[in-house]
Amino acid sequence: MKILVIQHKMIGDVLISSLLCENLRKKFPNAIIDYLVNSNTLPVLDNNPFIDNIIVFNEKENKGIKKLVSFSKKLNQNEYSVIIDAYSKLQSWINVFINDAPKKISYKKTGRTFLYTDNVIKHTHPNSDLGLAIEHRLALLKPLGINKPFATEPKLYLTDNEILKAKESLEIHKVKSNRKTVMISLLGSDDSKTYPLDQMAKMVDFLGLNYNVNILFNYFPNQKKQALEVYKQLSEDTKSKVYFDLLGGDLRSFIALANECDLILGNDGGAINMSKALGKKSFIIFSPWIDKKVWATFEDGINHTSVHLKDYFPEKFIHKKNKEIKKQVQDFYSHFEFNLIKENLRNFLNLHLK
Repeated sequence: MKILVIQHKMIGDVLISSLLCENLRKKFPNAIIDYLVNSNTLPVLDNNPFIDNIIVFNEKENKGIKKLVSFSKKLNQNEYSVIIDAYSKLQSWINVFINDAPKKISYKKTGRTFLYTDNVIKHTHPNSDLGLAIEHRLALLKPLGINKPFATEPKLYLTDNEILKAKESLEIHKVKSNRKTVMISLLGSDDSKTYPLDQMAKMVDFLGLNYNVNILFNYFPNQKKQALEVYKQLSEDTKSKVYFDLLGGDLRSFIALANECDLILGNDGGAINMSKALGKKSFIIFSPWIDKKVWATFEDGINHTSVHLKDYFPEKFIHKKNKEIKKQVQDFYSHFEFNLIKENLRNFLNLHLK
């Protein structure tokens, strides 16, 4: 049996959908399991023991319908028995339409059901603390007889050498080993997912002034200007606890550094999902246009907790769709002041740092 799992786009999606591969391997130990992902997400799959082959989709190289069709025809040569489409948008629809696999599984969408042999209905409210993002993906396994999943938490797999290099980096930067270390998810994947920098500075300063911790900033080199904007607003006491230049040179290095941290705070996104996959505790600030029910994974109010503007001003979201909120996101963010979330954060930090 050859099985293909499809998950285009972002790091968090690819990491969570890797759960499908683990469950498939445990149910069908002799199957060949391939995973189709975008090229920018490969580092989160390194050393994953449940994937036989990673099919790399380069979005720039396959731009346009003709190139996408050509890619899909080549993919069809692998003669899959089963396709699980966890993405279910135009790119994967073409992949699936051209493929001759006898069993094709995805979510039920109006006008697209003819593409699949099994159309799984998404439920609208989570049934557990896994969150809808995970519950929906695990539901895709049911047509294959996996009604009770073998695994529910995505994982990252570091080598001994990667772990050693991260520890050496902490020593080189003289990070104090007698203090706990907190990673700050400083910036979202774009402005619409980034907590206002002046409010982020207040959050970091609250952490630095009230807790004896090491503070690491997560940002890309091309985001240094924004990171400095936050850093410059901090008190001198907090600045003394921030290791501003301690960055991973690439995504794998970041993962290894995150592994050395105790907590992660800040914007929802790839950094949060990767840290959770390493078993780190999290405090998440969701963008106003993101559906918290979907991405608040493992939310138990203890090890993982989150805040959303809707928690404080539900009336602002009445009759508002996510697309509409996204267009007005900065206006929504203007109401999302740090004082609103301070007590939630204090309770979380007191639980894990005191």
